[in-house]
Amino acid sequence: MIPWLVLLQTTLTIATGPASGPESWPLWVAQSEGYFTQEKLAVNLAPARADTVAAEALAHHRVDLAATSLDAAITLGHVGGTPPKLVFGLTATPAAVLVVPASQKETIRTVSDLGGKTVGISAPGTAAALSLLSLLDAAGVAVPKVTVKSYGDRGLASAIAAGEIAAGIVDEPAATRLVDEGQAVVLADLRKKDADVKWLGVATVFSAVFAAADTKLDPAQLTALCRALLRALARLDSATPEELRAALPPDARGFPEDFATRLAGARETYLRDGWVSPEMLGASVALVKNRTAIPVKVSIPGVDRLLLTNPLRAAIESPR
Repeated sequence: MIPWLVLLQTTLTIATGPASGPESWPLWVAQSEGYFTQEKLAVNLAPARADTVAAEALAHHRVDLAATSLDAAITLGHVGGTPPKLVFGLTATPAAVLVVPASQKETIRTVSDLGGKTVGISAPGTAAALSLLSLLDAAGVAVPKVTVKSYGDRGLASAIAAGEIAAGIVDEPAATRLVDEGQAVVLADLRKKDADVKWLGVATVFSAVFAAADTKLDPAQLTALCRALLRALARLDSATPEELRAALPPDARGFPEDFATRLAGARETYLRDGWVSPEMLGASVALVKNRTAIPVKVSIPGVDRLLLTNPLRAAIESPR
């Protein structure tokens, strides 16, 4: 039987976080632009309401792969206590920004100035909230010395604009609007290239495509998947917002008026070649351990055993 016919016979089901989340866009671009089909892959994308739900689906073998955060993968994507294997890196950091109300910009100039202050988040456990914990730790600010308060998306933007809190970590488009309207100034920007090294001191991976620890997926399928995702990342980097919006399904676009701003904020967070080195993963796992409660039953092996990168290596070495 011809090999590519074998690939077409099996549908890969991939759980993702919310379709409108930038971390999921490479998969939706690969599907909408026909990259999966051109690689002779049948792919079913299954968006979930949160990264945690996608990770749980992988752990229970309801899906073949999951595009989710490393935090969710380790805490909820494990099989028998063994975390899943990282196949393809998606983002280095969330597209989040730690901002300070304009009225407090003279007194709060660095992250280390937040000790004893109230810092706002939209909700606990979000990508931005997790990143805040790592930013504080990297700045030497003990989390118990900071009052972290949840406001919801709109409430957080309002609290920052009104100067009710010392700082807040916000996603797009709120970050751009607050700064452009003169209501806030940037304290730490995770949207920028190499922001992980600048603010956390190490190169990191935040979200990725994972396979279950006991996966039996065909390496040829995974190589084809990686080739499609590499093309999708290139497309996200080069296409105009209008071109991408026209191609993406409605659920992935989000609000039309926000798409261009959210795309601009996310572009530099993507890992351009999807590659995650053992050093990157090791540093990222350490960050997860510091900010997330790891279940007792989860045993994290050496990082080499958490990486399944041979398919990506093959995709990089044999592009089509």
